[in-house]
This record gives sequence, structure tokens and C-alpha cells, in this order.
Amino acid sequence: MEKRIIIAHRKPRIVVTGPESTGKTTLSEDLAMKTGGLLVPEYARSFIEKLNRPYTYEDVELIAREQIKLRDEYSSNTSDWVFFDTDLIITKVWFEEVYGNVPGWLESEIQKNKVDLYLLCSTEPSWVQDSVRENGGERRLYLFKRYEEELKRYDFPFYIVRGLGEQRFRNALKGIHLYFGF
Repeated sequence: MEKRIIIAHRKPRIVVTGPESTGKTTLSEDLAMKTGGLLVPEYARSFIEKLNRPYTYEDVELIAREQIKLRDEYSSNTSDWVFFDTDLIITKVWFEEVYGNVPGWLESEIQKNKVDLYLLCSTEPSWVQDSVRENGGERRLYLFKRYEEELKRYDFPFYIVRGLGEQRFRNALKGIHLYFGF
């Protein structure tokens, strides 16, 4: 949390990221609602839920390209806070973990990052199984560490959000306040 960037021309773009079943969607929704900001929902979840077959490498590429479109569309909005429920870091790790291969174009897209802060959700919330989730148990902690490593590798600013319920929300706000200095 050493880097602090003051953004005078627009309000912050914040990504809520982390392993499955760590409260990313709830936290993103709460932050958007309580700040009057915009919420960009997780595209992968809705896409995978609609498939009537196992997803493929090509499906994950399509998800990544849609995430890029959403990133670019909402990053140009200058009047509102924007909270993204996940982004390309998760997609990159997904490619690596499931397929052992990342499309060459994805790296350059990640480097075009227009995100001001990542809120990395820790694994305190209990695992909740659903039709889309694949990585419970020890995989959640492993993936948390992978996401943290990727954020460090790209030198993206991030804050780890711990706790449960209202405390988790207050800790996310604390990270935002620490980073942006208000």
C-alpha cells in the first residue's frame, strides 16, 4: 500500500477480486450502492451459467474479450465510482490453472490496466457450493496466493480485505480510504 495516486479528473475504478465464494459480488454491490457508484457485474458467471456444456478454452477467451470491452466502456465514464466484480487477473490465472496456456494477447491487455485499486478478498467466508464454482477447500487459499502474486508481479495497487459481513465491508472502505487519502 505504498503507492498513492490522486485522481483529479475522474473517480476511482476499483476491482473486487479473489477466490470463489469470498463475497466479491456482495462486496462489489454494497460498495457501489453505498457510494452511489456503478457496478460492473462478473461476466464469467453469467456466461458459464447459460452454457449447457462444459466450458472450453475458446469460451474463456470470449469471456476475457468481453471483460476488456466492459473495462474500456466503464473506464471512460468520468462521473462515477466504478466497482468491477473481478477482472482479467482472475481470467489469466484461470487459463494457467485449467489449460496451462494463456493467450498471448492477454498479457498486453492486462498491462493496459485502467484500475486504480484492487480489493483482494481473503478466504474467511464459508465455501458455498453452486453450479459454477469449482475450487473449494485448500484451492481457495492457493488461488488467493496466486492472485496476490499476480497483483504484485504487475505492481498493481491492492488491499487485502479480511473479515465477515459488515466488518468485511468496513475493512474494504478502510482500504479505499487508506489508498486514496480521504
